[in-house]
Amino acid sequence: MTRLTTAPPRAGARAGAPRRATRIATTLLPALVLAVALLLLWTWGSGRLGRTLLPSPGAVVAALRELAATGDLWPATLATAGVALWGIGIAVVVALPLAWIIVHSRAAAAAVEPYVAISQAIPAIAIAPLLALWFGYGNGTTALLAAVIVFFPVVIATTLGLRSLDPDVIGAARVDGAGTWQLLRHLEIPLAAPETLAGLRAGVALAMTGAIVGEFVLGGHGLGQLLVAQRDRTDTAGMFATLVVIGGVSAAGYFLVRLAEHRARRLTQA
Repeated sequence: MTRLTTAPPRAGARAGAPRRATRIATTLLPALVLAVALLLLWTWGSGRLGRTLLPSPGAVVAALRELAATGDLWPATLATAGVALWGIGIAVVVALPLAWIIVHSRAAAAAVEPYVAISQAIPAIAIAPLLALWFGYGNGTTALLAAVIVFFPVVIATTLGLRSLDPDVIGAARVDGAGTWQLLRHLEIPLAAPETLAGLRAGVALAMTGAIVGEFVLGGHGLGQLLVAQRDRTDTAGMFATLVVIGGVSAAGYFLVRLAEHRARRLTQA
């Protein structure tokens, strides 16, 4: 009897494994094909243009190994990633309460939303000199610049998430005696979390951009300054290697937030 009752789940598990493998292959295969095509195009282009303008993939890998061996790469990577994380933290602390105020107050929405849009319209590199004048040079100012860039997608996504909540659910909770804090804790934050994380997913890459731009203008000891030093030496292969690291850090943050977003969506749909 036990063997009969346990057989169907095993069969289902065995049937589910090929489907998961098919989904993974379907997701990864196009990216792998594109990567191979780009590598081939890159190799062909480096032979045409020369190493100074476009180093070969092999030269970039060699430069990456050299950077790792000299010990310059990892401290610079940690410095830039740390500044980006601080920028994300500042943006989230400001954006989430502001989004809640915008949703719950028409007057606040009418007053604040135009300035939120303006904050996105001004290029980050134009803000950097003002931030340096107000707050001085250093990692703190660079983190503020990253926060300004990350702020917009987070506040917009959170606002949309809060506005998309079912009014009947909110109304029923109020009838049951739920106060503002209880609604925020048990309904608004959990149900709007997927949209907030979607905005944060876009913000991760923007935070790295803000950190790099900030290091260009405001100085520092991160990957932005490493790029400046490589440019001054005409070390094109080294610049490409640094760009690969920047892309890798951004991609890692992007996919980590994406995993959290998917988990939040599953929890809200449960």
